[in-house]
Amino acid sequence: MKAVNEMNLTFPSRSINEGFARSVAAAFAAQLDPTLDELGDIKTAISEAVTNCIVHAYPDVIGSIKLRCRIYPDGRFEATISDRGVGIPDVEKAREPMFSTGGPERSGMGFTIMESFTDKLTVRSCPGKGTTVRFAKRIAVRAER
Repeated sequence: MKAVNEMNLTFPSRSINEGFARSVAAAFAAQLDPTLDELGDIKTAISEAVTNCIVHAYPDVIGSIKLRCRIYPDGRFEATISDRGVGIPDVEKAREPMFSTGGPERSGMGFTIMESFTDKLTVRSCPGKGTTVRFAKRIAVRAER
């Protein structure tokens, strides 16, 4: 199915840009007229994915993060967050709750949180080449529309 609208954004992996990415994605998703809960789910998933890039993909340098959002005719919002950082050697292990490579101050719940707030989550990674996280969230059609 072809997207009816799409946006692309590239920004540096600075922590200040996590809130920026979350806000941009929410503003883009607003055209689907989501509930506050649906919008909150999107913002949370974006936040977790971008934070993973900042903390894990580029632990010692500032790199580039790409955010691509699409809207489909069936009311589906899709976001792709990608980096060209260190990559994940074992994606399945990284998706386990409480697993983290970010030190004791990290909860290890990023992928678990993303999965719980979206309808579908895929993670692809190649060590030394980067990671791509894609999620979809269907926005319910409300009766008053």
